[in-house]
Amino acid sequence: MEELNLLQRVAVWAIPVLFAITIHETAHGWMALRLGDPTAKMLGRLTLNPIKHIDPIGTILVPGVLLMVGGFLFGWAKPVPITWENLRRPKHDMAWVAAAGPLSNLLMALFWAMLARLGLALGGFSEGVALFLIYVGVAGLFVNTILMLLNLLPLPPLDGSRVVSALLPPRLAYRYEQIEPWGLPILLVLLITGMLGKILWPLITTTLLGLAAVAGMKAETFQYVLYTLLN
Repeated sequence: MEELNLLQRVAVWAIPVLFAITIHETAHGWMALRLGDPTAKMLGRLTLNPIKHIDPIGTILVPGVLLMVGGFLFGWAKPVPITWENLRRPKHDMAWVAAAGPLSNLLMALFWAMLARLGLALGGFSEGVALFLIYVGVAGLFVNTILMLLNLLPLPPLDGSRVVSALLPPRLAYRYEQIEPWGLPILLVLLITGMLGKILWPLITTTLLGLAAVAGMKAETFQYVLYTLLN
């Protein structure tokens, strides 16, 4: 398997990253609409058009730099607007709205696993199309697994915190939500100090190996493909 140049790496990673972020945000808006809040639809954010969800810094600059330097892949999109008061059962429904994002990433990870499996069936590493499907499938697995598990962290304003907040008594939930203005700085400190990786990598590794099995890949093959994509 040949080492990829920068242009090839961008071509392989761009599609999975854009789909992961776009569908994640659209899933929030879609669930909110089903539960009574049409805000995202009214503002044109209930769409699979990635341009509507891209944050120039969080979606392009930060992930691009981290990918080039081989760091922990991290980024964000413009949050889909949700009017909490429009939900039929605001506290309960907000948990479902939040959970819809990570769930969409799990479903996408399974899709990319099947795409990589198709690549293997079409000829393994011997043909250009098959090789591309394997590369992009593994990239999709990686991106969606990280985005899913990162968003499940119980740190406001990440999706996991919305689920936790819905389960807490009102007074305790209010105090918990006061952490939100400090959430991104805390997350960046965890990222810079390497603590974020130490927290997430065991979960990421376990999940990726399970999805690699769905893709019909041995652990060694999957690790080799991923190493080629990241280096």
